[in-house]
Amino acid sequence: MNHLLRRLQGGRMTFVGFLWLATNSAWAQDRHAPHATMASPQQLIAKQAPPVVDKNVLAQTTPDNAVVLVSLSRQRAYLYAGNQLAIDTPISSGKKAGFTPTGNFSIIQKDPNHRSNIYGNFIDSRGRVVRAGVSARIDTAPSGSHYEGAPMFFFMRLTSEGVGMHIGILPGYPASHGCIRLPAEIAPQIYAHVKVGTPVQVAN
Repeated sequence: MNHLLRRLQGGRMTFVGFLWLATNSAWAQDRHAPHATMASPQQLIAKQAPPVVDKNVLAQTTPDNAVVLVSLSRQRAYLYAGNQLAIDTPISSGKKAGFTPTGNFSIIQKDPNHRSNIYGNFIDSRGRVVRAGVSARIDTAPSGSHYEGAPMFFFMRLTSEGVGMHIGILPGYPASHGCIRLPAEIAPQIYAHVKVGTPVQVAN
């Protein structure tokens, strides 16, 4: 995996990182400019370079040669077929330092229809949301309601504590409870080309 990390420090990956840093610096300046208005979610998402898929390399990517590299500082994830880059995509990782652990992992579970057992909503008997954005660990369900986990479609688990990669909202900055959120059009493609045991390196 170290050779993949070195690739981040040169060539195309440096260019991608430069684009991401430049756009985020511009966003930071806009935030503090006099009479600045708050950017819409669509504008924030637009600050991240869109996904790039090399269809030729993706066609050669199999669960046996797939490798995933995640860069938290650049908010990008990369799917490789050996040493060839198949997918370069924006992500949204943990909103606080340490929420998304770094290191070498492997996918330990795949579930296309996964739901969180920690974060979600309290729902009444008619399926209406009583309280949204709750934690099953610390919040108590109001009378007559029950917990329903937040959907994490195309979930690829990395840790026993529940951190994984899945479809999620990308607001343009780290915003999750620790998982690595992927665009809706990208998560199924990565999911289809990895297996339980695929190596994943998460680096700062």
